Order: sequence, then structure tokens, then C-alpha cells
Amino acid sequence: MNFPLYIAKRYIRSNSKNSAINIINRIASMGIIVGAMALFVVLSVFSGLKVFSLSFTNNIDPDLKISSTLGKSFTVDYNQEAQLKKLKGIVSYSKIIEERVLFVYGDKQEVTYLKGIDRNFPKVNPIEQTLYNGQWFEYNTAQVVIGYGLAQKLSIGLLDYNTNLEVFVPKPGRGGINSSQDAFNKTIIYPVGIYAISEDLDSKYVFADLGLAQDLLEYKSNQISGIEIKEKKGADESLIIDELNQIFDNKITVKNRAQLNESLYKMLNTENIAVYLIFTLVIIIALFNLIGALIMMILDKKGNLKTLFNLGVEIKSLRKIFLLQGTLLSFFGGLIGLALGIVIVLLQQHFEWIMITPTLAYPVVFSLENVAIVMGTIIVLGFIASLIASSRVSERLLE
Repeated sequence: MNFPLYIAKRYIRSNSKNSAINIINRIASMGIIVGAMALFVVLSVFSGLKVFSLSFTNNIDPDLKISSTLGKSFTVDYNQEAQLKKLKGIVSYSKIIEERVLFVYGDKQEVTYLKGIDRNFPKVNPIEQTLYNGQWFEYNTAQVVIGYGLAQKLSIGLLDYNTNLEVFVPKPGRGGINSSQDAFNKTIIYPVGIYAISEDLDSKYVFADLGLAQDLLEYKSNQISGIEIKEKKGADESLIIDELNQIFDNKITVKNRAQLNESLYKMLNTENIAVYLIFTLVIIIALFNLIGALIMMILDKKGNLKTLFNLGVEIKSLRKIFLLQGTLLSFFGGLIGLALGIVIVLLQQHFEWIMITPTLAYPVVFSLENVAIVMGTIIVLGFIASLIASSRVSERLLE
């Protein structure tokens, strides 16, 4: 058996004759346990908040979105559409048109996005699940579905035929403008449903039939501003993007969900890193107790170390005893703390003890990635702390 490891295990299991050293050891162990537990719980909470925050955008953003690199719109011919249907990595795709337009209702007006969609859109995005009131619009009609936020801003009611909801779109072309009729295409639309996702998204889109949007913008029947795609589970995203670029001769930009919400992902990841660093600092402070406990142990075992040194044990091996002792204490302390943290997270997932609102439990997510991060952090920092403490063993100390 490895001699330093054997002695280190003996020192961990046995109590010192000095009660103060035993107390310091217990405090050091408790610091590691509590630090590991707190770090895992906090990381699980932020993972839950990340999933919760992204769940809103998942209802409205696709797995992949195609847009043109040459302008606002592009055309899709028969051959390109046939190749899209043959792609093995996708479940479905939907042709869309997005354009900022002016909505006027009575004496109120608001500028936001009109989103024209085809019949495949519900297969790509589960938008119909977000309906708050009314029903989804019928295709090839002037019916639309608006957001809850926009409905409040314009004071719109469903199936209100006393006041018309009008949409104004600037006409394409050049030349002078003599009247408002020359400047805008306009039509009357009829809200039949209201969706509710989040405060920001509820005012962003008005969903309408793709043909209606093409008529307003004077687009051709095969002219669109984008294609939204739903991937199959386990599909190779990079391979799909390469195939899409081949189909459209590299004249398109393809973005995944993370790229479509780049600022949101950056904010969530930055918050996660900040919290990790803060709690890592707490663990570092707690490990000062481990350094102190190991140094006290070295001084307490000075006589034994001197005997071993006189018997021919090298200083390097004596230092290794306390390096292993501290590392083992960190490992087992982290393991116990991690086990307690996992229990807390799983209990919150199943029993929802802590609530944000009366109907919404505090979101937590159990992740093996967080388990690895916590154990890796504890072991690395414990090893460094043990290395610092074990360096106190020297020939001068044993003289």
C-alpha cells in the first residue's frame, strides 16, 4: 500500500489528543460540506431560471431560421422547396414574412411586426398553445391573432365590428408622394385570438396569413422574408446548415435559437458565471479553515513526523501525507455536501416547497454538468489548499 496514503487515512479516522484541533477539523469539514451543498443548489436554481426564461422564447422561435443575406426578402423556387422536403434532419418548415408595420385602431396606433405564416407554422412552433383568448385564425382570410400586450395598448376586443383594426405598410418604389394613398398599402384585419407568452413578446407580433402579408408588401407568391425550421431530435445541426447553404447557393443566413436570442443567452450565461464565482469565493474562504486545520495537525504530529524522518522517510513523502489528507477531506466533504444538495433539489422538483407565486414553484434543474462542476471545484481548490498547508513540512520544522 502507498505509505503516505495509509498514514493520511489513519489521520482522517483518528482524533487528536488536542480537542481544539478536533474542533477546527470539524469546522473545516462542515465548511466544505456546506459550501458544496450551497454551490450545487444555487447552480441548479440558475439552471432552472435559465430553462424557465428560455421557455417563453421557445414558443415563438424556431430551431433554425433562414433569412436572406442580400436584402429583406428572397424567392424560393420549386426545386429548392423539393430539396427542403427531402432533408432528413428536419421535421417541418414554414415560410414566413416579417415586417414592421403600423396598426391603427380608432384614435390609437402602434408600430410592431406583422408576421405572415403558412399552414405549416404550428408544426414548427407551438404558438397555438399560447392562445389566451379566442381561436387561431383561418388561413386565406383577413383574420389575425394579436398579442395580449398589443391588445391592451390599443384597447382591442375580439370580434369588435364597430371599430376597424387597420394595418398600413409603406409602398415600395420611387418618386414623389402626393397623398397618403400613394404612400401606404392598407387593409382591414379582424382579430379573432389573443396569445400570451411574456410581457416583451406579447407586443411584438401580429400573426396573419402569409398571402395577406404578401399582398400588403406587394411580394410575389414565392417571395418571402424567411423560413423557420423544426429539427428532428438528435439531428446534426451543422450538417443541416451546410445542406441549406448548398440548396440556396450560400445566399442565406441560418441562425439557431441561441443566435436568434444572443443577448438573452449572454445575459443568462453571465449571471450564471457571476454566481459561480461568488460562491467559489465563499468556498475558498471556507478552505482557509482546512489550511489552518492541516497546519495544526502538522504541529500536533511533529514528533511522529520527526521519528519517520529519522527512519529514512523523505520530506517529500511526509508532505504527501498531509496533501492526501486534505484532498481526501475535500473529496468526502464535497461528496456529502453534493448529496445533500441533490436531495434538496430533487425535493423541490417533486414537492415544490418554495414558491415564487401561489401557482409557480421556484424552478430548479438537476444536471450532471452541475455535479461535475461542483466536485471539480471542490477537489481542485481542496488540493491547492492542501498543497499550501503541506508545504509547511520541512527539515527546519523537524530539527
